[in-house]
Amino acid sequence: MAVKIFIRRHCREGRVEQALKRLSGFRKAAMDQPGYLSGETLVNHYDNRCVVVVSTWQQVEDWIRWQESPEREQRASDIEDLLDQPTTYEIFDISGPAG
Repeated sequence: MAVKIFIRRHCREGRVEQALKRLSGFRKAAMDQPGYLSGETLVNHYDNRCVVVVSTWQQVEDWIRWQESPEREQRASDIEDLLDQPTTYEIFDISGPAG
């Protein structure tokens, strides 16, 4: 079952553009991973320091494999210094039609 991962980050004052550049490289690396389907970066309309990345994966196991990879851990570490709060993650199953 496909899943969507919501990754919420809150940037330090004056660090949003730098964080967005790093996130762009992060997404390019994710695109090469097995099971990656799509992703988008959302910037809060009222607080541009709040950035949410939504990525879609074929299976939760695909996401977990990427999340636990040394490459991803390094990229995540490179972004953390631009944040003023810890990154949060939420995993949602994509449900089929009701009924």
